[in-house]
Amino acid sequence: MIYYQENFPQKLDTSKIMIDPSDPTTIPKFVDPMPIPKVVRPTEECYHSYDEESFYKIQMRERQHRFHKYFPLTTFFGYNGTYPGPTIEVPKDVHVRIKWENKLPNKHILPIDRTLHGTSDTPDVRTVVHLHGARVAADSDGYPEAWYSRDNKFVGQKYTREVYEYTNHQPGATLWYHDHAIGITRLNVYAGLAGFYIIRDFLEERLNLPKDEYEIPILIQDKSFNEDGSLFYPDNATPPVDFPIPSTPSFFFGNTIVVNGRIWPYLRVEPRKYRFRILNGSNTRAYELKLSNDGIFHQIGTDLGLLEHPVDIRSFILEPAERIDLIIDFSKYEGEEIILLNDGAAPPSPGTDQVLKFKVDKNLKSSDRSTIPDNLMPTHKINPALAAKERTLVLGETTDHYGRAMHLLNNKMWSDPATERPKIDTIEIWHIVNTFDFPHPIHVHLVHFEILGRKVYTDDDFDEDGNYKFDIDSLTPPLNYEKGPKDVVRTEPGQVTSIVMHFKEHTGEYVWHCHILEHEDYDMMRPLIVEK
Repeated sequence: MIYYQENFPQKLDTSKIMIDPSDPTTIPKFVDPMPIPKVVRPTEECYHSYDEESFYKIQMRERQHRFHKYFPLTTFFGYNGTYPGPTIEVPKDVHVRIKWENKLPNKHILPIDRTLHGTSDTPDVRTVVHLHGARVAADSDGYPEAWYSRDNKFVGQKYTREVYEYTNHQPGATLWYHDHAIGITRLNVYAGLAGFYIIRDFLEERLNLPKDEYEIPILIQDKSFNEDGSLFYPDNATPPVDFPIPSTPSFFFGNTIVVNGRIWPYLRVEPRKYRFRILNGSNTRAYELKLSNDGIFHQIGTDLGLLEHPVDIRSFILEPAERIDLIIDFSKYEGEEIILLNDGAAPPSPGTDQVLKFKVDKNLKSSDRSTIPDNLMPTHKINPALAAKERTLVLGETTDHYGRAMHLLNNKMWSDPATERPKIDTIEIWHIVNTFDFPHPIHVHLVHFEILGRKVYTDDDFDEDGNYKFDIDSLTPPLNYEKGPKDVVRTEPGQVTSIVMHFKEHTGEYVWHCHILEHEDYDMMRPLIVEK
């Protein structure tokens, strides 16, 4: 048990506050202001022939961080030594080069399961950065086997370059960067390797949305802690096994909610409109978010850009890796305190039904001239009738020889030959069949897709070869807050989820996977090869 007083970190007075970081019921809520990640600037020094205005050097380092004002310092991994990592803001169509440098120690701070792909005969700490949502050449996508250890002393078999190039040839959107190393993605992201990457374009500027200090990115992750304040991550499977130990769990749900690096923080706001870019960066936990006063979210965007028109919603679900772009108008709530609540179906822990408190107690600096336009982004939908191919892809499960659950895509493991090999400049429709009794968030690298809809399936919906008999008119349309450009889709249990996508601009080796990170690591990830 750890004891603290309000004027921490002065001399401790054990008669004051008693905190156990491992017990969320002892952790006071809404006592820390919510930090806002700093925007990183291009590196001053040039790198070979690269323009200094477009070159970044970002280092992954082990550092210590205080997750709560009454916590001791916690060791974590962070980009540029911060958690979350610094926000990268870039203009559309401006090429950016980033050298992601691994300066992490040789020993991991979390338990490594040595039976997963890529873990038995490789260094403890391996990293590779994936810019999630980017249209990018294959050698800059962060392929899981393109990993590298500290100072690139050891590299994976797919490692080809040390400086990644991003063209940013896509509409303004909320992307994020995170680790993607084979077999330890769940550990590296949980340890802190995640940050925002925001693409800006001229349309957003013309729309006169809330901006500058009134535009705030919010990264939500759940975490658990040991009594000494160190990060806790389980070292056994779900359900437990006698061997091997450590053994990856099938799921991980933390018992605290961390927002931009603080546990249950608060945000002071003015009585005016604010734009929030919200990212679920959790390993497993989905969130169903709403306001405690039953207030309205004015949604303006999804994962990969703006909607055609704003949508007013009172709640929404964010699966791991999903983003939402929305505006909250606090002008009617002056003097109030409003809690961002979580009604998600994940196993509850005391306090995980609360995320963040908004305190509408700041003075209005100036009149609010920002707007919520009736029209946002002109929409050019992908025509499903032009699809060159349809694929039926089944989410299923087996048991490995240790008796552990292994989640699979189309009954294949990561090491099996690639079966998804679309041609460049073709449209495909994927029908994702979820045989589980819980949702899976499916992420496809490289492409931006649209959700066509979902349908509860029966055996009659498939032909004798197991192919889904697609009838677009029979689908339940996507939810209102899912109708924009996406790169992650929630596949509902017992349903077929149909998405349509256009493979263009790049060829090469990519991946698609479940974004429950415990599933991605074992073994719900498959190669995706875009062919000429």
